[in-house]
Order: sequence, then structure tokens, then C-alpha cells
Amino acid sequence: MSAAILLFILGIVGFYVLDGQPLVLKVLSVLIGLSLSLFIFKQSAKGEELFTFLNSVILEAKKVVWPTRKETVQMTIVVFVVVVLMSIFLAFVDIAFTYIVNLVLGR
Repeated sequence: MSAAILLFILGIVGFYVLDGQPLVLKVLSVLIGLSLSLFIFKQSAKGEELFTFLNSVILEAKKVVWPTRKETVQMTIVVFVVVVLMSIFLAFVDIAFTYIVNLVLGR
């Protein structure tokens, strides 16, 4: 795993060492360093564990059932209606508390 980290760092260092070179060459050094480090990391136990986990995450993400456009529009309307009703309710509560405080203070 330390070899993978070292190769990644060398790829980034190569970007700055090749300061006067074309950008394509600089980016290529980073991509090569990243590719080699990922290849070596995948061979390690932690890397294999990580890639297995990522594959299971992708499989679970494919199982997600997304709502249809109609369901999304309906839920959005429900949210807007609830927000409007709650704002009206809270406005009345605020007015009531203001009235009660003014009554208590004798204003």
C-alpha cells in the first residue's frame, strides 16, 4: 500500500517537475502515477476490500427505484402546500403571542 501512495505522490511531483513542458505531458504524468498506484493498491488486501465494497455499493444503487415524473410532481406540490399551511399557522401563532405579550405588558 505504501508503494501505491509513493507512486501517486510521484505522479503529482512529476506534474510540478515538468513545469516548462506542455500541459498534456504534465497531466499524463499524474494519470500514469494515479493508474499505477490504483493498480498496486487493488492488489493489496485493503484495496481488494475497498473495491469489493465499491462493487456492492454499485449493485445496491442499481436496485434503487426512482419515482416517476408524476410522483415527483405530486410530492413537490404536497411539500409546497404543507409549507404554506405551516407558514400561515406560525403567522397566527406569532400574532397570538404578540397580542398576549402586549396584553400582559399593558400596551
